[in-house]
Amino acid sequence: MSLRLSYRADPGNPWFSWQYVRDNSDTILSALGDHTWLTVRAVVIAALVGLPLAVVAYWVRPLAGPIVAFTGVLYTVPSLALFAFLAPYLGIGALTVLSVVVLYALLVIVRNAVAGLNQVPPEVREAAEGMGYGRWGRLFRIELPLALPGIVTGLRLATVSTVALVTVGVVVGRGGLGQLIFAGFQNNFYKAQIMTATLLCVLLALLADLVLAGVGRLLTPWAARRAG
Repeated sequence: MSLRLSYRADPGNPWFSWQYVRDNSDTILSALGDHTWLTVRAVVIAALVGLPLAVVAYWVRPLAGPIVAFTGVLYTVPSLALFAFLAPYLGIGALTVLSVVVLYALLVIVRNAVAGLNQVPPEVREAAEGMGYGRWGRLFRIELPLALPGIVTGLRLATVSTVALVTVGVVVGRGGLGQLIFAGFQNNFYKAQIMTATLLCVLLALLADLVLAGVGRLLTPWAARRAG
């Protein structure tokens, strides 16, 4: 995505300008679309990796500590250092950004999924065993549905943090709205550009969180009734 923007000079340099939005709508929408697509892919990949890890930690209790600790260690690595480490091997672009944000999302997904699974009452598991459910049948029919509130919470946290972290991908040329923020600093601290991209990041995170919260309510109606 090109960072060459055509805008009218504004001596006042306001924090927000509709003129800037109108003149650069195509670039803004392109950055927003790129940011959204990177976020969706990262969360989906992190869920596909994190949920099986959580199930392994739930089934094999001695592995729970090492799995959570490993994802926690990844979370403590500074994002810029991780970009710098992976870029020489994965190249400059979306693959490096996805790899970094997926690693950061793993911790919250794994930790919340494990917590949700551990909150399944023992008597429910025993009743399922008495009804003839095997390990896999009990997992998909009983335990995962009851753990959904915790899993959805992890997905919501991972999504919001991923929206923010994708902006750092500007260091490898794929930062979505981060491209606009960084270009705003390069363009003599162009406030309207910086503020527009920042507001869109916040709105994207809020919208994604609301969508996932709604999906969670639809999938777990019993949780809402119990809370009421």
